[in-house]
Amino acid sequence: MEKLKCVVPDRLKRRVEESHVDDLPSLSSSLLQLFLSLPQFHQLISELAAEPATQAGLCGKNEGAALDLKEKGNQCYSSGDHSQALRCYSQALRLAPIDAHHTGKNLVATLYLNRASLFHKMGLSMESLRDCSRALEISPSYPKVWCRRGKVNATLGNYEDSVHDLSVAKDMEPSIGGKKQIERELDMLARHHEKKIPKPASQKSVEIPDVPSEIKLQCVKTPDKGRGMVSQFDIPQASLIHAEEPYAVVILKHCRETHCHYCLNELPADTIPCFSCSLPLYCSQHCQVRAGGPIHIPDTMVGSNFKPTLECIPEHKHECQGVHWPAILPSDVVLAGRVVVKTMEQKGQFTDVPNLSETLGLCESYSKMSPESKLELHIYSIVLLFCLHHSFSSELSINGDSASQIVILLSQIRVNSIAVVRMKSNTNDSYDQQDWFQNFSFGEAEAASSVEQVRVGQALYKAASLFNHSCLPNIHAYFISRTLLLRTTEFVSGGCPLELSYGPPVGQWDCKDRLRFLEEEYFFRCWCRGCSEVNESDLVISGFCCVNPNCSGVILDNLVANCEKQKPKVPETISNESHLQVHELKDIDIKKVANISLDQTQSSFHVGSGYCLKCGSYCNFASRSKEVKKAWTDFRRLQDSIASKDTCGTNLTDALRSLGLLRSILHAYNKGIAEAEDILAKAFCFIGDFEPARDHCKASIEILEKLYGPNHIAIGYELAKLASIQLALGDCTAVYNINRLSAMFSTYYGPQAGIIFPYLLVLERERSRIIQ
Repeated sequence: MEKLKCVVPDRLKRRVEESHVDDLPSLSSSLLQLFLSLPQFHQLISELAAEPATQAGLCGKNEGAALDLKEKGNQCYSSGDHSQALRCYSQALRLAPIDAHHTGKNLVATLYLNRASLFHKMGLSMESLRDCSRALEISPSYPKVWCRRGKVNATLGNYEDSVHDLSVAKDMEPSIGGKKQIERELDMLARHHEKKIPKPASQKSVEIPDVPSEIKLQCVKTPDKGRGMVSQFDIPQASLIHAEEPYAVVILKHCRETHCHYCLNELPADTIPCFSCSLPLYCSQHCQVRAGGPIHIPDTMVGSNFKPTLECIPEHKHECQGVHWPAILPSDVVLAGRVVVKTMEQKGQFTDVPNLSETLGLCESYSKMSPESKLELHIYSIVLLFCLHHSFSSELSINGDSASQIVILLSQIRVNSIAVVRMKSNTNDSYDQQDWFQNFSFGEAEAASSVEQVRVGQALYKAASLFNHSCLPNIHAYFISRTLLLRTTEFVSGGCPLELSYGPPVGQWDCKDRLRFLEEEYFFRCWCRGCSEVNESDLVISGFCCVNPNCSGVILDNLVANCEKQKPKVPETISNESHLQVHELKDIDIKKVANISLDQTQSSFHVGSGYCLKCGSYCNFASRSKEVKKAWTDFRRLQDSIASKDTCGTNLTDALRSLGLLRSILHAYNKGIAEAEDILAKAFCFIGDFEPARDHCKASIEILEKLYGPNHIAIGYELAKLASIQLALGDCTAVYNINRLSAMFSTYYGPQAGIIFPYLLVLERERSRIIQ
């Protein structure tokens, strides 16, 4: 793409720089004519969109490569390298054509059988059972698969299924020796049947157990934020107000090997590839079929059980030709392609890109973008148009109008798409809840509760895009599979805007960083109550303490001070209706924590960079910042020791000393101190010293409660960690903290909390045990 940028003449670049939405058809036509005259453009399109037969086939099937991987997997299986064997078999399944045969057997069915045998040996019986069933759907007359599935069912205690499978295998087995071996298996199964107790298979549910309340939401316009969503009536806290499936969704590149390309959940060991190309991986046949990739059933399989009946959402169909562009182009461009295709299919015409603004009703941001971003959008729109043209057998017209529609769509995606996230912990969520605490160690408990949000996909939700932003939101967004759910985190009075956070909220970043992020990513200046009023968090989150040891004031650096000076100056044009939920300033708390001289009559406060807001003492920021930077070197070393599982020793001692230095320089509620306390808590847990771990964890939570507020979900994540430490110590006060985090998780995630955070169920069970 950079080469194409370089060949655009300066006159066209100036047109792009000065362009507005009305100029797009003419400008797109000019750029299109330019690119059509460039050999390097045609070479690029050939590499991205040509048929796999004419290229290396980055995303195409490759029988030879699949056979090589199969043989390598067999060797690893024989040598006991099970993890490498699993990787080989799974990759071979991605590359094997569905109609390929080897030694008289369907290659895909054989690979599923080999992987099923491996899973059985590894003790992964359910995964083995599923792979056997997949092999039989493709090749139902494969006796070895019936035999393997019979053995797996026996392991699972499914006696009748086991007898049936082994009996079928016996009837199909051509050799006398093979029949006798299966007969011995049946005799052994009959002798041990009464001793076996059937063990029910546990499957993770992804259903949505509650539905949005009968709340009628309404789209309104305000002078400051444009369109937004409100309710005419009061809404209680923790109410589910909206649930929506995406109009289009795409997995992010860094998650292609770890998450399902349809539901975006983490992939199990028994992944399923697309039948027609080698790019997508699915967690189940349900997702594979729902994704809509074409399934080619060879003539040899007609009449078999291979008959998917699920309704398809053809979001992958136009990408499923072994072409390169879905793997190469950025995720937002691939998402735009899916939106275009879905819209054309809904309208039943495939010759021109329709007016997507009318279909989606999304706001665009093209005119506010930088010249570099505008040019990038134009290039990607033309490239995508050519790629879609190839996918639709040349039905789709290539012209300036179609290209301009894609430019607008890409600008809409930039500001309206939502990142689909998963809550990830550093442990495997498949642990047995019955045994988790019997072999309890904090390493497991702490890992289970060290939760972070991971972006796994990008999606367009038409209705959800109408909800506006606030750095102090009153609704919380989360996901179950692809479904977006919005839940109120506080009581919301009728007529009050329902707002979620587009980025880091108050407590995570200070005001200046939030404002910069929103202006760069979403092209607006935030005037929410978190950014237009003095709040405790923004004053102390990166503040220094006063150099006078007898003063409890806070000192701000120049950038923070300038940002705070502008906060109370809310534009007169802002409607009072958009601030119905502005709470009274907690002046007592602010004075207690930051000791600010607040003049309510003037709606302003006295801020001086480098000077204490209470006593006026001056602080040399340069020298003190160097000390802080030096202190953090010790904490990074300690983190490296934990990550590499080395003994903490000297690094822990150095970090403890540096914590004292940070506390003497930074304000008591500076977030840096909270982070340092958290690192020390992890370090003490790592060496098994739980009492200081508990104390450092508590100290971190005390600071975070000042920054976020006591009932924010970020505190819940930390309480899970603290409760795990307390359980390791046999500390009964864990009950109080488990109650708190359960209430928080119910507020933010409702009945799905236990699905999203399996360790929450474990902690609640331990709470019940302690109470009893």
